[in-house]
Amino acid sequence: MSNSDPKTRPRPGPWPPAPDSSAMPPSSWAKKTGFRPKFSGETNASDSGQISLPPPRPREPEAQPDLEAGRARPQPAPNGVPEREVAAPAPAAPSDKDQTVKRRKDSNGGSKVAANGPSGPNGQAAVGPTEPNSQPRRPARIEEVVDVLPHGVDDDGNVARHSHMKYELRDTPGLVPIGLYGFQHYLSMLGSIILIPLIIVPAMGGTYEDTGNVVSTVLFVSGVTTLLQTSFGSRLPLIQGPSFVYLAPALAIINSPEFRGLNGNNFKHIMKELQGAIIIGSAFQAILGYSGLMSIFLRLINPVVVSPTIAAVGLSFYSYGFPLVGTCLEIGAVQILLVVIFSLYLRKVSIFGHRVFLIYAVPLGLAITWSAAFLLTEAGAYSYKGCDINVPASNIISEHCRKHVSRMKHCRVDTSHALRSSPWFRFPYPLQWGTPVFHWKMAFIMCVVSIISSVDSVGSYHASSLLVASRPPTSGVLSRGIGLEGLSSVLAGLWGTGTGSTSLTENVHTLAVTKMGSRRAVELGACVLIVLSLVGKVGGFLASIPQVMVAALLCFMWAMLAALGLSNLRYSEAGSSRNIIIVGLSLFFSLSIPAYFQQYGISPNSNLSVPSYFQPYIVASHGPFRSKYGGVNYVLNTLLSLHMVVAFLVAVILDNTVPGSRQERGVYVWSEPEVAEREPAVAKDYGLPFRIGRVFRWVKWVGL
Repeated sequence: MSNSDPKTRPRPGPWPPAPDSSAMPPSSWAKKTGFRPKFSGETNASDSGQISLPPPRPREPEAQPDLEAGRARPQPAPNGVPEREVAAPAPAAPSDKDQTVKRRKDSNGGSKVAANGPSGPNGQAAVGPTEPNSQPRRPARIEEVVDVLPHGVDDDGNVARHSHMKYELRDTPGLVPIGLYGFQHYLSMLGSIILIPLIIVPAMGGTYEDTGNVVSTVLFVSGVTTLLQTSFGSRLPLIQGPSFVYLAPALAIINSPEFRGLNGNNFKHIMKELQGAIIIGSAFQAILGYSGLMSIFLRLINPVVVSPTIAAVGLSFYSYGFPLVGTCLEIGAVQILLVVIFSLYLRKVSIFGHRVFLIYAVPLGLAITWSAAFLLTEAGAYSYKGCDINVPASNIISEHCRKHVSRMKHCRVDTSHALRSSPWFRFPYPLQWGTPVFHWKMAFIMCVVSIISSVDSVGSYHASSLLVASRPPTSGVLSRGIGLEGLSSVLAGLWGTGTGSTSLTENVHTLAVTKMGSRRAVELGACVLIVLSLVGKVGGFLASIPQVMVAALLCFMWAMLAALGLSNLRYSEAGSSRNIIIVGLSLFFSLSIPAYFQQYGISPNSNLSVPSYFQPYIVASHGPFRSKYGGVNYVLNTLLSLHMVVAFLVAVILDNTVPGSRQERGVYVWSEPEVAEREPAVAKDYGLPFRIGRVFRWVKWVGL
């Protein structure tokens, strides 16, 4: 801000000022203003490692950003006249045509000037002091154009902002582009959608046919719930599906002591128990969202809480990943290596303008490895004389065959009969496995897990809105999305997917990679998913993926999930000692405390009836809590053996009790309801369709 004293005011430059050749990079802006950087690539450290701050300017009051309103607080002007009116004559009034173009720019997230400007705490626009000798810039309408995306540098060295997205939230480029990008969006997230049924169904004792039917059901429910979320929920382009948040508690319930030694169809019996627990827990989540309690609970959820909680979800499955890959190392290791090469070393290779290897790393790696394993199987690499893979291992007499039975089971690709036994047409219907069974102890566990799922979704809503929308959603829109996720999980429980439905964390990475933020593309892809779910052979084909390849893909997916969780720290001061200690303690205790519960009471020579990679989930039978109340013991032993629960408890307690500024904590900044009245773009982004919002306008806590 220039000095108001006319005697000491610096001589103005030439008028009109020459336009800036390029936007000021974040690093230069940080050096000039002394801004403490929070994002990678923005640093004000000198070559010697010391922090270089500019000399103080006592006569220049800084414009402080208003974190609540998402804009800069106005500064008092000398003599009651705004400074830009004193320093320069008022610009000519724009014509009607110019106003129309400006209004369109505002509705699409701001102009390029706002897009390339410096960002402030938590993705909001930061207004720094102006150099006295610098040429005056073109005045920006801070009231209407607010930069809401943290700056970073993509692989091409460009500043990452809305401009790097091919299509944003409300764009409708045409049926053909939408169809292609929608298919690409879902194909890049194929692993997140289908891999969970391939784990839990065999763990419940289901057959290959049961696995295929559950996969088809997951595809159907994922398509329906995605349409509901993009239409009546948060309205962000987020694919709904079975979340890894529900995997660990589902495995803990599957391995409960009361389910051991069951006679008959174990799969349907255990599935009905899971359905009952998911329905109760999801109903609790729906009440949490639609009652407005989520808006209150939201005050406790910040990046320092979200980061270790989601990271712990990915890190908790280390006992399942590579131990199962090692059963056929030449296939599993090659699968991991191919995905790493495609996603890292070949990520910049572009074919017809698309980074094919980066976007399709998982399906490409799966296709190549599966083809190679098929050729090895047909060539007889895993065939041994006198040995039959269809004979149970307990009935094999030959020592030679016993030695190779594990290799034949895990390396051959023709052991699954899911494709052969699946029908061509099958419609998934509610209660297809029977009437759900309700037990309070399992339902209570799922209620706690639904809170963790809501924390996961809060991070996904915030990060995705910065990519594709004009502003972050209001707390009411967020509550509405959480409430609809609860209803979606109720549908998942009724249809029997084995897990709840939530916004997949991988959405954020997929949006950034595919650069497709159009809501219509996700909706069209959801319709295609519903159609594919009716073709039984599709579910049978996906269910026939060898278990070793599933474990290899999960190693990559879980590593990505842990990294995506930690990436939320970019909205806070990641270098703060306060945040470092909180995140470090949360992650360490999320691994150490469950290990204590999981190992308690197990003798080294005990012969357990479950595979080694499922042993962490049988803690309910031998945990340290052994009171006379069996249900309480079950709940406490199970919950404290879940890594994500421990990480959440440690992080939420420390982050909300240890003193720290809002900027240091990276407190999430959500749009205020008044913003929708002032900026039509926000109402267009998050408003309910078909004028439904007008009917429920009085429900302020679940809307705009």
